[in-house]
Order: sequence, then C-alpha cells, then structure tokens
Amino acid sequence: MRIGIIGAGNIGGNLTRRLTHLGHEVTVANSRGPETLQELVQETGARAVAASEAAMGVDVLVITIPEKNVPDLPSGFLVGASPEVVVIDTGNYYPQQRDGRIAAIEDGLTESRWVSDQIGHPVVKAFNGIYAANLLERARPTGASDRMALPVAGDDPVAKKLVMDLVDSLGFDPVDAGTIDDSWRQQPGTPVYGLDADANGVRLALAAAHHVRSVEWRA
Repeated sequence: MRIGIIGAGNIGGNLTRRLTHLGHEVTVANSRGPETLQELVQETGARAVAASEAAMGVDVLVITIPEKNVPDLPSGFLVGASPEVVVIDTGNYYPQQRDGRIAAIEDGLTESRWVSDQIGHPVVKAFNGIYAANLLERARPTGASDRMALPVAGDDPVAKKLVMDLVDSLGFDPVDAGTIDDSWRQQPGTPVYGLDADANGVRLALAAAHHVRSVEWRA
C-alpha cells in the first residue's frame, strides 16, 4: 500500500521503520520540513515530503502528532487525497503534560472525534496506547502465544477492517473497540492504555473502562 505519515516522532518513526520493512511505499512528513528527515529516509527508504503533500495519492494516512498541533496542519492537506483515504489517528490528549486545555474534549468529546472534526474527515483510532519501542520489539507471528493485542476504533467498517488488517500484518492482534464515540475506552487513563496483553485481556480492559476522566487527564 501507499502510506503517508505525518509526524516522525517515536510512534511515527517506528511505524515508518516497520511499514517500509513490510514493503509498503511510505512517505513521511513533519513540521520542520523534509530536509530534517534524511536520516530516517536513509535508514528506511521512505520518501520525505512536506506535510501539505503527505496525503497525496496514498491509501492510508497516519496522523501522529501532538493533539494541540492538529489545528495547525496545513490548510487543504487532504485536498490531494482520495475521498476513500483511510486516516489513522494515533493521538492522545495530554492537557497537563503537553496540550493545554481543549474545551470540546474536556466537555466529553472523544479525542478522535475531535480530530475528525478538525480535519473534516473520518478517522480510525489505533496505535495510541502502545509504547513506541513495542512496535519494534513486541511484534509476533499470527498465533504466537505471547502476541500482543491492540484496540482499533472507527465508524466505517471497511476502513476499520483495513486498519485491523494492517495491525495484524505488523505483528499484533487487532481488537475491534467499537466506534469513534466508543474510543474513550482506549484514551489515556483507561485500563487498556499502555497495556501489554492478548486479545482477551484487551477486551476485558476495554469493558472495564470508566467514562469519566480522572483528574490526572483533565486540564
């Protein structure tokens, strides 16, 4: 597949490494410009582009940037994308630690619904609760007894299936976590966030989530 990634931090960088290794055609962008990504490009064979070009011609676009920076994405960055492009949101809202107060999320909107509203396109929430190192170190073949599972939430069943298949190809068991409005169950502070467990453990953790954000995860 042709995959674009906006954000070359810990998650974005390791997704670039894994996806290029699997043979996908990857373009990667950050806020500082393609010239700052040459080391990652040389390591992986990905192509560095401006953030405004990351969605052009891709099948999947991964947005993996701080929540507070989502409104600053280039105007029209999805104009060159197919209407059917699948957008993956890996983001988390860290009000005290990084992002400041985002009123709509504080008032109960899920993080990924807010991202979808900001960019004007549906998203699938995935990879938000995994430690970046685990993308490299915890991948296992299908059926392995110690295979780690990851929750995936989204409204479009076709888009969600594509993302779940991608998770599986990366070496993790995908677990259907419901719709984007259900994705609060995998936000920071919930039992599944950062959890290293199999598919059954992830399902149990999703079911145990409490809808009210704890004080630590509120502005």
